[in-house]
Amino acid sequence: MTRVVALIDGEHYPPVVRFALDGLAAEYEVVGAAFLGGTEKVDLDAGLDTYGLPLVAADSAEESVTTAIERFRPDAVIDLSDEPVVTSADRFRLAGIALGHGVEYRGADFHFSPPAAALRTATPALALIGTGKRVGKTAISAYLARHLKAAGRDIVVLAMGRGGPAEPELIRGDEVALTTPDLLELARQGKHASSDNYEDAVMSRVTTVGCRRCGGGMAGETFFSNVPEGATLADSLGKELLVLEGSGAAIPPVHADASVLVVGAGRGMTYVRDYFGPFRLGLADAVVLATAEEPNASAEEVAALTAAVREMRPGVPVVATTFRPAPIEPVEGARVFFATTAPEGVLPKLTAHLEAEFGCTVVGASPHLSNRSLLRADMRSCDGAYDLLLTELKAAAIDVVATAGDEAGVPTVLCDNVPVPVDGGDLDGALDEAAALALERAATRGA
Repeated sequence: MTRVVALIDGEHYPPVVRFALDGLAAEYEVVGAAFLGGTEKVDLDAGLDTYGLPLVAADSAEESVTTAIERFRPDAVIDLSDEPVVTSADRFRLAGIALGHGVEYRGADFHFSPPAAALRTATPALALIGTGKRVGKTAISAYLARHLKAAGRDIVVLAMGRGGPAEPELIRGDEVALTTPDLLELARQGKHASSDNYEDAVMSRVTTVGCRRCGGGMAGETFFSNVPEGATLADSLGKELLVLEGSGAAIPPVHADASVLVVGAGRGMTYVRDYFGPFRLGLADAVVLATAEEPNASAEEVAALTAAVREMRPGVPVVATTFRPAPIEPVEGARVFFATTAPEGVLPKLTAHLEAEFGCTVVGASPHLSNRSLLRADMRSCDGAYDLLLTELKAAAIDVVATAGDEAGVPTVLCDNVPVPVDGGDLDGALDEAAALALERAATRGA
């Protein structure tokens, strides 16, 4: 029988709560209760023994739920409380606590389950997850892969995406250098040649396994995916470390020994403090704030976000970063059209960086790499002005940008996004620490 803890309040008359608890007991093993607050219909001076089962009553609802879960070890908590003791925002916080303990959170018309680890690999696993799409997660993943490879780590990256392959796809990026013509040929075969596993293989020259997923829950569960099959393939390679790359806000359904969380600084505080932000933050052994510069986020906003993360997860490294483009082939002297998914307001900084650091002349740029119609219009507006196309390997990079270049006889060079710490943060140190934790924990858990 499922073990449950009931969440109750003093705005319900105690005999009514007993009535509800008796109803629960017909279906569940009710092992305890957590008192969330409220005084209208309960005499606190008389004590809380009236409920007839072990009860936790702490200074806050969050503390009561945490203590009750740790004391009673339930499979689920069932919320019998209501407004005004707990608001919808409060319930997300309580649900995040439950899910962080691997416990389901249920109520009258809602049911949240912790993302399930469908597989536990023998290979130590380091997850890289995000708070949403376009926060720079794949760029951080590619950088992490390069950094670990440079440190002598033998790794494989398992990437899942909304454009991933029907069957898990192994790419020996450490042995074969994929070129733009190679990716064009893959696109002609009907593959999404800008998928994350290709980006990781091209930018980091490491072994990758590409997977697909469809649907994502609020806490990161995927509806459908072939990630477990991909993880089994990756696990068979005998690598030292498996890097699990999430997709959007979805979390790979594979056990992670440690996790790095990428937060889009420009998305605001709500992605950290509200909904299931605290749950994702609770998984993190390191936090990277991405795109942490104007106009995405002001210095004051970045400082506030950093402070919030440190308050909620004391001792966890937090590094604020931004991105700068880096072509993977020489572009010096070329007249370039640059395609990116970065916001339009950032384009002047990115194009100035390309010209200053790589010696090209940017004659046109588009922030619409993820909008094919607008991208094509931007490219048409610069017809004849450029002799080289430069693009991030995302979204429409191959099926629009590289295809147009191939048809016009204009070469396409792929461009990496390199994370650059702001204010002297130690990104490498934070990533090294997370990788070391993954290896250390895996050594004690077994397969």
